[in-house]
Amino acid sequence: MTLNGTINKSLAMLLLLVVGAAYTWKMFFGAASIEAGAALTSRWIMIGGIGGFVFALVTIFKKTWAYITAPIYAVLEGLFLGAISAFFEARYPGLVMQAVALTFGTLFVMLIGYRSGVIKVTQKFRSGVIAATGAVALVYIISIIFSMFGASNLIIHSNGILGIGISLVIVAIAALNLVLDFDFIAKGSQAGLPKHMEWYAAFGLMITLVWLYIEMLRLLSKLAGRD
Repeated sequence: MTLNGTINKSLAMLLLLVVGAAYTWKMFFGAASIEAGAALTSRWIMIGGIGGFVFALVTIFKKTWAYITAPIYAVLEGLFLGAISAFFEARYPGLVMQAVALTFGTLFVMLIGYRSGVIKVTQKFRSGVIAATGAVALVYIISIIFSMFGASNLIIHSNGILGIGISLVIVAIAALNLVLDFDFIAKGSQAGLPKHMEWYAAFGLMITLVWLYIEMLRLLSKLAGRD
């Protein structure tokens, strides 16, 4: 495992994700109406979302397969993101480009912070970020369970001050996860981990970027919904 190799794998996965996203995005806006576009891309949301989740699990538990499963995950997640992004763009024009800019802006800021030593990955830092991420996952699981029983008006989904505050906290936690990804890549390269770990490290970084982007979309849509 090398740093350059991991960067190349990350760029390859990003390209595959963009290709998948472009397909469903074009499908949505190429339809005769927004309703028709939504109908055409709704199945791709299911295919991309469920398929991406399955291949993510396979990659996590079978790291040696990452050179196959990680690229497939990127394409499937791209199909999902393209359709979801199109929904947001149709409702709030210009929102997607803002979310993309903020996502990559956050990526570069956190990378500079890590490389400069301003942000140090200590065991305490790592444990705190992992615990916070687990708490966010638990909140979303509870939210999904409540929504299954018809309770959709939860604070976490609202565009009120508290709902926006929660989104800001989640965005911050997702951004801190980027630092853990950088640290894993750096230390993995120094330790000379097996070559397939380049794909696994790139996969981990991609998961965090996708999560951060989705949370940026949610936050910006909440802010736009208050106008």
